[in-house]
Amino acid sequence: MSLLLAVLILGLIILFHEFGHFLLAKLCGIGVLEFSLGMGPRLVSVQRGETRYSIKALPFGGSCMMLGEDEEDKDPRAFNNKPVLSRILVVAAGPVFNFLLAFVLAMILVGATGRATARVMDVQEGYPAQAAGIQPGDVITRVNGRSVHSYQDFSFYLLTHPDRELSVVWKRQGEDGRTQTLKADLVPVYSQESGQYLAGVVFDARLYPAEGILDLAASSVYEVQFWIRYVLDSFYMMFHGMVSVDDVSGPLGIVTTIDSTVEEASPYGLWAVLLMLINFSILLNANLGAVNLLPLPALDGGRLVFLLIELIRGKPIDKEKEGMVHMAGMLFLLALMVLILFNDLRKLF
Repeated sequence: MSLLLAVLILGLIILFHEFGHFLLAKLCGIGVLEFSLGMGPRLVSVQRGETRYSIKALPFGGSCMMLGEDEEDKDPRAFNNKPVLSRILVVAAGPVFNFLLAFVLAMILVGATGRATARVMDVQEGYPAQAAGIQPGDVITRVNGRSVHSYQDFSFYLLTHPDRELSVVWKRQGEDGRTQTLKADLVPVYSQESGQYLAGVVFDARLYPAEGILDLAASSVYEVQFWIRYVLDSFYMMFHGMVSVDDVSGPLGIVTTIDSTVEEASPYGLWAVLLMLINFSILLNANLGAVNLLPLPALDGGRLVFLLIELIRGKPIDKEKEGMVHMAGMLFLLALMVLILFNDLRKLF
């Protein structure tokens, strides 16, 4: 059952992504030929007007096939005959819908469990934070120019950038009620005990109830922001050799992870399982949205690059050349998917 639940969650997230493309295409008057969940041969399909709705054999991926998307078509409802701003909206809608779904799920999660803070509970003796003057009760607000809203923001940045000098900004409330903004540079030191670089800050890890709907909404935005950064920082770690291909998981690995996590959480009750699935779904939506916006051929981000170039230069790039670039990107992504699938199978068996 947990495996089926994992496949269902992943499928719904992909479906919501494709629904973003579908909805904006319809609103912009673009013809949609097929809206499908999955890849490969069709298992079930039904025709409604101009659009065929399909469920395909492989429960990974999905598509929204639009009229004239990758070829010349004289039909005024063809994708390539619409204004460039309309096409930008349609292409960007998929990742944006993933971020919106992540935000809604984050509101449920934060509303149920509370929000984290970046308040310092203690400072470790002999570590850089103490020398920098950070004190218990201070609230860290920035690190190396990046905003900090919770202790996870600071801790994960330190984990993914262990050799960086840190420019830390924090706030301190004085006895007179006034808030001071303080700043210092510190260099994390390696701890043999933990096997990590540490700044010497011990955070208050408690979760606090949101103070009204605006605080709940803001905290939910910060939650989604954290997971988007998590995805991008993971790429940073890959490019700097801090993680290997063995640490990368594809759809099969994700399903397996959801399955094992459900089994681990199930002894604590249905509510714990539900919260865990919501949290994991936020990560998956942030992952799908952020990765699709990368400026790589065949991804939404790659298509947006060509559309932005067209917007700037006032005319489109030759469709045949653009198609060749996207085809090369698609072949690369397919090869990467096969490699990741093989890696997932190897780790599974």
